[in-house]
Amino acid sequence: MSTEPETTEEAGPGTPDTRGTREGGAGTSAGGNAGAGTERRTEGSVAGEGAEAAEGAEDTEGVGAAEETGADEDAGASGGDGSSEGAEGVAGEGAGDAGALSEAEAELAAQRIERERIERRKAEKKAPIASGTKLSGKAADLLAAVRAVESGEKPVATVFTEPAPAPRRPAPEPVRRPQPAPVTPAAPAPETVDAVRRVLAEGGAPDTLAPQAAAALGEGAGSTLREDPWQLLRIGGVRPEQADGFARALLGPDCGPDDARRGRALTVWLLEQAAVAGHTALELPALTAALGRQGVPDPDAAVQDTLAEGEALVFQDALEEPGAPAPQDTGEEQERPVRVLVGLERYALAEESLADGLARLANSVPEGAGRAWETVAAGLSGGAAELARAVAGHGLVLHTGGEAARAEPAALLAAARAAGLRAYAACHTPNGRGRLTAYPEAASGRQGEATGRPGGHPDRPAVEPGAHGVVTVSGLLAGAEGPGRDADGALEVDLLIVLDAPQLDVEGAAMLVESLPDGARLVLSGDPGVLWSAGPGRVFADLLAARVCPQAVSRVPDPGPLGELVSGIGVGELNQVAAPGKEIVIVPVRDAGEAVHRTVQLVADSVPRAIGVPADQTVVITPGHGGAAGTRALNSALKQRLNPGPGRFGGFDPGDRIAYSPAPGRTVPGVVVKADADGLHLSCAGAPVVVPRERVEGSVRHGWALTAHQAVGARWPAVVVVLPGDAAQALSRPWVYTAFGRAERHLSVVHGVEQALPRAVAEVPAKPRTTRLGTLLRTQVPAS
Repeated sequence: MSTEPETTEEAGPGTPDTRGTREGGAGTSAGGNAGAGTERRTEGSVAGEGAEAAEGAEDTEGVGAAEETGADEDAGASGGDGSSEGAEGVAGEGAGDAGALSEAEAELAAQRIERERIERRKAEKKAPIASGTKLSGKAADLLAAVRAVESGEKPVATVFTEPAPAPRRPAPEPVRRPQPAPVTPAAPAPETVDAVRRVLAEGGAPDTLAPQAAAALGEGAGSTLREDPWQLLRIGGVRPEQADGFARALLGPDCGPDDARRGRALTVWLLEQAAVAGHTALELPALTAALGRQGVPDPDAAVQDTLAEGEALVFQDALEEPGAPAPQDTGEEQERPVRVLVGLERYALAEESLADGLARLANSVPEGAGRAWETVAAGLSGGAAELARAVAGHGLVLHTGGEAARAEPAALLAAARAAGLRAYAACHTPNGRGRLTAYPEAASGRQGEATGRPGGHPDRPAVEPGAHGVVTVSGLLAGAEGPGRDADGALEVDLLIVLDAPQLDVEGAAMLVESLPDGARLVLSGDPGVLWSAGPGRVFADLLAARVCPQAVSRVPDPGPLGELVSGIGVGELNQVAAPGKEIVIVPVRDAGEAVHRTVQLVADSVPRAIGVPADQTVVITPGHGGAAGTRALNSALKQRLNPGPGRFGGFDPGDRIAYSPAPGRTVPGVVVKADADGLHLSCAGAPVVVPRERVEGSVRHGWALTAHQAVGARWPAVVVVLPGDAAQALSRPWVYTAFGRAERHLSVVHGVEQALPRAVAEVPAKPRTTRLGTLLRTQVPAS
């Protein structure tokens, strides 16, 4: 198996497949997603086989490519206060006076109310975070501009352009509809694509890249690319050496490694690669070292030039030494150790907005507001009651535990709704939504001891979105599921429980937190042992480490041999577990070819016959997409056995299992229904989806075999985990924990890595990610 990763699993250098995993906010009000992601290829062509061209990760290793990661571009804004939603919400306030006021008077009144509300919201903003005070020159100007955006003031025009505020929608209809298919971004104008195609041909690059380049560079893309050929790096999958060759063909003798345009483009490219690897920023020494490895003669000058052009931001964050006493206030400025970080604007602003929103929630519960919640806690017992008591007195609460621990937030949700509170739970996948709804506590509203077992089967037809207050994160943010929004654009909720919280990246989390009103309770619940988010950040882990809010730890164990096995992996032990009902089966193999053969045999014959789980309820999980036993090879073999056909619809036939990525980082399982002039018709989680023909290649895969990050957030009755010999370097404890934990009744392990498996469980933890959230939180919220 090649080192080509899918998203977060790649232990060594590698670039994730952005089409597969990231749970983002498709179609949210905060902005659209970038186009379909890419996955790594080893070929050296610029084309990189269309949408599967690779970013490659040899260089992300140099910038500290951490933990496995996912999408390179996700939807989402940094989470502004949304004060620019217009007069739609205000118009509702004056509707009752329509008979007494003329249209002009009503409009003036609406504008006056709108101005007052904007000024009020600005006044309520807290002072900016006091980090970066040691900077000077351009760096200080840039950081001042970031603070100006945060405080509502107009930023320095010479530094960067003020981002347009996220539009607010009026309150949605009270009757919820099924989640619609995501809106496809408008295709670039044909003349723009033609202009780019001519420039690409002149530089010797494949003209198949023209649509991607036109979409990435916007109007005037042809001129932009001719003036700065290194802008080709903005196309996913293009490598620096390919961009250099393109620039030499266009510029001739004027092209050199010391070109300032090259230094800026490589700096931005490395920061994008770092985001793909999970970082929200990079330490300055790591960034300059990576630029040096790319042949940039003066890395420091390249970084400063990038900062001066406003293409990146710089920060200085104080380093907290464990156990160090708080600095004494002597009236003199004290030197404190700091780290200098450089990051892309979108992630920096998202992380600061997230920290601000979390601090607002943690500090916004008024005194005495917990009395109604004490009534909710009185009807619960055990871990659910402890969780309810924590929520009673705090606006932000963390809840940790395995799969069985989901019964506790399910019981809290039911009790809160029974008490008349506006309570909702958001899961990252339709599968997770179905599992939570299936718990008796959530489905019936029973307020007793949480049982830890779902009352229904997660693979039954999809539960209606919003049933029992259980929604998906993407549907909630898109306004297709859950509550409506008030005139300020805030969700009308008293309690929001987010399940599978480790899957939140900084942009998605910022959008979610900024959507909550003051006084609302937020519970982030999840298993800290699973893979982190596909997108940049480690929100849940940073919150756990910062200890700025109560943490409720579930004592409900996952039952049976599978629960015992996964619990051991979580603490670094791969134990031999008794499995009298064939819950766990190890299938040793010698090579990748045998691994594929045995996998097909297990899915199509052995598991249905011996375990009673049909093939359509069994999923295969493997470390990567490429190689002799990656998802491509396995899906090809499984299709040939389970649903053979010519693949006349872009490689697909009716009845094929697929993995559909409506946005980078999101994966929804489904089945092909048919194809026609409109595109490929799918059934995903019980909802019809039509994928336009031009987007099929970039967003639809066969889905009998997935990667662990594509599978996170969902579970199946039976799982076959494939570990071919060349996958040893891709294994880590979070990967094994996640893959093995996807099985409900049966787990087969096609084992070809020998001692690499127990070694990975015992010795290979999650790779670190460089983030700022913990530092930002400690400056705003006192430790609990």
